[in-house]
Amino acid sequence: MRKLITALFAASVATAACAQPISPAASSGPPKLLVVISVDQLSADLWDEYGPHFTGGLARIASGATFRNGYQSHATTETCLGHSTILTGARPSRTGIVGNLWFDPNAPRADKDIYCAEDETVPGSSSSNYTVSPKHLRVPTLGDLMKQRSPASLNVAVAGKDRSAVMMGGHRPDQRWYWAGDKFASDLKSAAVPNSVATTNRVLAGVLAAATPPLQPTPFCRSKAQVFPLPRGGKPVGDGALGRTAGSTGGFRATPQFDGAVLALAAGLIQEMKLGGDSSPDILSIGLAATDYVGHSYGTGGQEMCLQLLELDREIGDFLAQLDRWDLDYAVVLTADHGGLDIPERLRAKGVADAAWVDLALTPPRLDEAVGARTGLNGRIVAFGGPSGDIFLDPALSATDRAKASDALLSIYRANPQVEAVYTKAEIARTAPPTGSPVNWSMLERVRASFDPERSGDLYVVLKPHIQPIADTSRYVSTHGSPWDYDRRVPMIFWRPGMATSPSDAVVETTDIMPTLAAWLGVPITPGSLDGHCLPSVATCPGVAAAPERGER
Repeated sequence: MRKLITALFAASVATAACAQPISPAASSGPPKLLVVISVDQLSADLWDEYGPHFTGGLARIASGATFRNGYQSHATTETCLGHSTILTGARPSRTGIVGNLWFDPNAPRADKDIYCAEDETVPGSSSSNYTVSPKHLRVPTLGDLMKQRSPASLNVAVAGKDRSAVMMGGHRPDQRWYWAGDKFASDLKSAAVPNSVATTNRVLAGVLAAATPPLQPTPFCRSKAQVFPLPRGGKPVGDGALGRTAGSTGGFRATPQFDGAVLALAAGLIQEMKLGGDSSPDILSIGLAATDYVGHSYGTGGQEMCLQLLELDREIGDFLAQLDRWDLDYAVVLTADHGGLDIPERLRAKGVADAAWVDLALTPPRLDEAVGARTGLNGRIVAFGGPSGDIFLDPALSATDRAKASDALLSIYRANPQVEAVYTKAEIARTAPPTGSPVNWSMLERVRASFDPERSGDLYVVLKPHIQPIADTSRYVSTHGSPWDYDRRVPMIFWRPGMATSPSDAVVETTDIMPTLAAWLGVPITPGSLDGHCLPSVATCPGVAAAPERGER
């Protein structure tokens, strides 16, 4: 696997890949290059478990200010929402990003599902065949504010998912590249494609055409190899080694090669664009998605995840070593967009007795039948939504029928033993936005932090802990999206050469990242425009709303 990374680095950067890294000197003043890395689905639980086994890049940045209790504090812990908090300092109720998808009956097309990072007004588009756009993000990112203050500052985003690149890069990126199924693509209509992008895509075409041999597990990873058969169409998981057949572009995403390709392109753009090379600070956001695809495909607790995380540690180490060779004055922030829930079979084997697959009675077709049996209504009742989260009623229902359907659904949800709570849109709207430590928020307050009056559903359903909300395991076997801490709690790490090691159990939020970095860079923030706070244990916070960390978890 590392041969691929080395080859991509060598191809995408004009420097000898074998050159020895230098030891970066401690820096003072704002960093010239800010590198913000999001590892999709890297829960704090995984960070706690694997931290002692990291020896590469993750171990290196862990020597900075490490918060193991960072919170994606909102209820709907999905990729688009989580990434929208990292560099905006705002919760989803402020960013307007309420899901990866939501439902808009007034959308100007037949498909009323709305993808979070699309422009649905483009003729001929759909939620699965869309034009990438940041139009739904209602707030600026740090990169946007940097460019307002200093137009010479560069704002670059590279990611394995378009929504990750959009939500971190914001409205005014200089370059934005993301994986588009078989190559890196961009929504920006620039005159020329950077050489590093063209080179990386050319190398990757050859990689995708060939098979990838399985990885060789370490003894630690072999200790996690236990096969679990799965119901509902899924194949057994637990002892995979992340190999890939020739031509499998979908399989590529669930291998460490995927993260390596993103990091290699990021390194190429650093050199080609001379990021961090002048007095105006630059920002590079990187979205690494392989951990998420591995988690969805195999669960979070088996040999597959072990192999992925140890390779990720090595790849980030290779990336940082390349930056050292260029003698850059850089700083790194690492976090995640959400955590994840393992498969029920493995959880039960570990003693989590309440772990279970979701009751199929909570899927929309069954709910339509149940509501019809109670009310006499025929046809579609639930227009959008799954077993949990936002539920949208069919807009074709009359006001009287909508009230009947809503009452019936509330009764059905509340009677189901897998449902923790169900709230109406009116209940959520009446709730004040939460304050204080997210550990102490009520369930309704967590839901309120994900709520937008224009985009959220008619009902919001919360399943009980450890209920895996997947009805069909033929594609994915585990997921995230709940308000429980295994999905909300993520690591938050700030690292710079010479920074004192300061591990912390304090409770912080991912919305605290942006104002803390703004303080590092001297970027002014409009009072009252953020939900996050500058962290005084990391930065000096003049002119930025400073608050002490929120106590230990």
